[in-house]
Amino acid sequence: MEKLRVEKLKRYIDPAILDFETTDEVPALEGIIGQDRAQKAMEFGVKIKQKGYNIFITGITGTGRTSFAATYIKEIAKKEKRPNDWVYVYNFEKPSQPIAIELPAGLGKEFKKDMEEFVEQLQKDIPKAFESDSYEMQKGEIVKKYQEKKNELIENLNELARNYGFVLRDTRTGLISIPVIEGRQINQEEFQQLEEEVRKEIEKKAAEFEVKAMQVWKEIQLLDKQAREEIKKLDNDIGLFAVGHLIDELKAKYSEHESVTNYLESVKKDILENIDSFKAIDGEASPFPFLRKEKGFLKKYMVNLFVDNSNTEGAPVVFEYNPNYNNLVGNIEYESDFGVATTDFTKIKAGALHKANGGYLILQAKDVLSYPFAWDALKRSLKTEKVIIENISSQYGFLSISSLKPEPIRLSVKVILIGTPYLYYLLYNYDEDFSKLFKVKVDFNEEMELNEENIRKLSSFIKTHCIEDNLKPFDKTAVARVIEYSTRLSEDQNKLSTRFNEIVEVLYEADAWATLEGSEVVTEEHVKKAIEEKIKRVNKLEEKMLEYFKKDIYLVEVTGERVGCVNGLAVIDLGDYEFGKPSKITVTTYPGEEGVVNIERESKMSGRIHDKGVMILTGYLGSKFAKDFPLTLSARIVFEQSYEGVEGDSASSTELYALLSSLSDVPIKQGIAVTGSVNQFGEIQPVGGVTHKIEGFYKVCKEKGLTGDQGVIIPYQNVSNLVLSDEVIEAVEKGLFHIYSVKTVEEGMEILTGRSFEEIYERAYNKLKYYYELLTNKKENKGEKK
Repeated sequence: MEKLRVEKLKRYIDPAILDFETTDEVPALEGIIGQDRAQKAMEFGVKIKQKGYNIFITGITGTGRTSFAATYIKEIAKKEKRPNDWVYVYNFEKPSQPIAIELPAGLGKEFKKDMEEFVEQLQKDIPKAFESDSYEMQKGEIVKKYQEKKNELIENLNELARNYGFVLRDTRTGLISIPVIEGRQINQEEFQQLEEEVRKEIEKKAAEFEVKAMQVWKEIQLLDKQAREEIKKLDNDIGLFAVGHLIDELKAKYSEHESVTNYLESVKKDILENIDSFKAIDGEASPFPFLRKEKGFLKKYMVNLFVDNSNTEGAPVVFEYNPNYNNLVGNIEYESDFGVATTDFTKIKAGALHKANGGYLILQAKDVLSYPFAWDALKRSLKTEKVIIENISSQYGFLSISSLKPEPIRLSVKVILIGTPYLYYLLYNYDEDFSKLFKVKVDFNEEMELNEENIRKLSSFIKTHCIEDNLKPFDKTAVARVIEYSTRLSEDQNKLSTRFNEIVEVLYEADAWATLEGSEVVTEEHVKKAIEEKIKRVNKLEEKMLEYFKKDIYLVEVTGERVGCVNGLAVIDLGDYEFGKPSKITVTTYPGEEGVVNIERESKMSGRIHDKGVMILTGYLGSKFAKDFPLTLSARIVFEQSYEGVEGDSASSTELYALLSSLSDVPIKQGIAVTGSVNQFGEIQPVGGVTHKIEGFYKVCKEKGLTGDQGVIIPYQNVSNLVLSDEVIEAVEKGLFHIYSVKTVEEGMEILTGRSFEEIYERAYNKLKYYYELLTNKKENKGEKK
């Protein structure tokens, strides 16, 4: 056992070891602190380009995972090749399936501009060409030529009609033949009044005439068709004259890109097929908007600049902070047109995967998993190496609507997910695709070695934040205090914490206190003030509990001695604050064969680990006292005034102390609290939270009155975990409070009772032997009576 000296209660940082007066003299931080393993893993993950080697950065919140990913990836990306642009264009053969075209970076924007200028030129040149005198003259000649032929055929038809005794009349329904008798046209009524033989003769002639007239009429219709075709050819020639050179210029410019030249050929073909649409493009608008023929048909010749990398330096680095389905894989927007949802290829919008294509996409794992369908969409894109834009409602059968099916985009991206260890292992064990897609784990440590190099880096870290966040410089005393605070966060005298988020909060708040005091630099007093005030903002529950201890609402004695009663220590973690809370543990023993009974377990308020710790006590008792006779013992162990349940084995040694006290009838000093687990051989094992536990018991003793006899027993392995507050250390230095480290239960019992363990052992042995004999005699007496 050892009564700890002040020097072992905290890691002191002497400001004299720092070779500067203020952080103004310190260089800014380069790289990251204390994450060598993570940095090497990141370097590997970025360099390997094979499929499936995406990266998952894991570690507790506040260790700098996101800032490291941002800084490191941006530096790497600057040196890499800039990816291509992507555009979507109209598919003239399958309008519902827009075509994706890949172009060198910057050429996508240029192509879009060229097509806009092309369409603008079309609107001027084509109507102008059809308004020319030359066009009207050529068209007139064609019309005249065919009209003369047509008139000649019609005249022949009229002559034929006269020969058969008919005259032709042009009506709305076409040409009709009217009989002529004695030089006069007769109507239907007069026709019916004629003699039957005359009517039959006229009908016979009409039938013969109709056959011959039909042949002539077919010739007339053929002439009309030939005229339309010749005019159509003329229109095409005029249109080709107007648009052909524009198309040729564009094809020459983009001759190295076959997909573009093929598209331009389709554009030319479509324009010529729809040349009539251009003739009256600026005509008077219809009073009914839904019936008018708008310029909207020109939109199909536009270009949707889907991904523009013209201003990208190196590979793109995209942070998507809202990774829902549409934001990841893109979407197709709709607009209401007089109550009807409409869309077209220009409303296809890029997602984060498209924008990061050829580079890096950084996502928070929790956010991706929070949105419906987002995780599945991300995995599907990485597995197939292409991004499919699809309306989510129709994809999952929620609602079937007419939509576009854009051509998928080829995908080559490195995805960096950032999440907690819990999320990592959850995905690794329950998602069969995860291990195939995220083969690189970048594991952030929550602590680092306290050495000269890391002290220097932490000083540079402070300097960097002073520059970036416009903070006052920190002097060497303030830096030393921040380093000590870092050891407290790590709960290890030989480690510094990498929970930089909490360290930065102290920097900000210390700067604020320095500003309020009008100081030009931040000193250790400002850092100390920042830490104290931060605690005061969140420790309301702790203060309320201390009040309950003071008023004896929580019955914990810190003076005197009692048999079978000892003060155990626990830690309450509220998330933003942790503090220690003592609990009275009591044990009663009496003759019986039930063994050691955990009342917490019987009342279903005990966790599995705590149950295991209690079972170990039976093993210890058996190995120590049951070599000559079997244990015949009934014991009850309970955490008094415990209403929230008990878990963990850090109180197992405490329970054993109380059990031995009850068996030996040796009282335990109530001013000494205990923490530590125990094995079946009575060896004390380390536990967590020793600093908070000690400080929690100290505060209770302070509220009830320090006597100079109070203190805490901890496992000897936890001595290096002590990072106690200055107040507790000062009390230890004055002899008002004591901290002991022990290796065995025997050492602990001697401190708690002030007696040798041999005496305690002998008294407990005799008690257990007495129980055995008592129960044996009772059984024998029962047997005799029978």
